[in-house]
Amino acid sequence: MGKAKKRLTVVLDTNILVSALLFQGELARIVTLWKNGSIQPVFTKETFAEFREVLHYPKFSLREDEMRTILEDEVLPFFEAIEIENKLERTCRDSQDDKFIACAVAAQADYIVSGDKDLLVLKKYGQIKIISASEFLKKF
Repeated sequence: MGKAKKRLTVVLDTNILVSALLFQGELARIVTLWKNGSIQPVFTKETFAEFREVLHYPKFSLREDEMRTILEDEVLPFFEAIEIENKLERTCRDSQDDKFIACAVAAQADYIVSGDKDLLVLKKYGQIKIISASEFLKKF
């Protein structure tokens, strides 16, 4: 009997998560990956709060019921909420991105998937790989 393949634990930064959920295209494949159980996406209170805030941006023109559907049907059933025990500071050149690294560390994530140059420039944090969405999707 073969060894079961480990499901990858992944932190999706806000721009990747929003793009995957709201726009048709290559990034929409990430939604399929979490829905079919190929990846385990995770978030913390802080990363989830930023995501909810971004959904309210006028440029997306989402009604409250549309936002609720996205959260209740597309995100919450599939994401694991992670508690941060040790806050990280000054890890990334943009301190606003430290929350994604802290989430990945707390979850012992395999990847942070990002489009943010301030995160991508790091390439790794400990054993956690920090890669673009296109690099990540090549693995599938």
